[in-house]
Amino acid sequence: MATVHFTIGITGGSGSGKTRFVTELASRFTNGELCVISQDHYYKPLEHQEADAQGIENFDLPTAIDHEQFINDIRQIKQGHSVTRKEYVFNNPAAVPKDIVLRPAPVLVVEGLFIQYFKEIDRELDLTLFIDARDHLKLARRILRDSEERGYGLNDVLYRFQHHVMPVYQSAIEPLRDTADLVIPNNHHFGRALEWLEYAIRGRLTAIHGKSGS
Repeated sequence: MATVHFTIGITGGSGSGKTRFVTELASRFTNGELCVISQDHYYKPLEHQEADAQGIENFDLPTAIDHEQFINDIRQIKQGHSVTRKEYVFNNPAAVPKDIVLRPAPVLVVEGLFIQYFKEIDRELDLTLFIDARDHLKLARRILRDSEERGYGLNDVLYRFQHHVMPVYQSAIEPLRDTADLVIPNNHHFGRALEWLEYAIRGRLTAIHGKSGS
């Protein structure tokens, strides 16, 4: 049974590039070295989402997340148990959700908007990284992502960014930026930061293997 030795949290605002950062990081390791668990797969069903004054569901609130199941699965993985989770497809009717199997590995990466906001999750992290970007870049990335991957129209994306994304970012996410261990600017690229983190994780894995072999 694999054991988690080190847990990294990666957070930041919507459109900051944290998911891409985590995806590229994970591509540099095997499943036996690194396990990634994403908050994206813990949204509550559509009928349980809060709606704003215009009747539009707000998926950018902390209450949009089933954080109790999220923390439970994080702890299960840290205890050496595999977790199976249904992929969340953001209510895209054209997407068919897959079963995602998360298997324990020496390094666990927890990714999501609210991993510092939820104190039970924050306490499980050994290192926290905050991916930062300018607001206009986050909006541009969100427009591209939501239109291509989630089928949202431009007006819908702009409305949600102004009335949902930014108010929650300013009140619940940005204030925690200074409590992160590392802040990674992603206005142009994050290549050097990604390389540094890869080297740090490989050093940690070497130390873990050394201890297990001694």
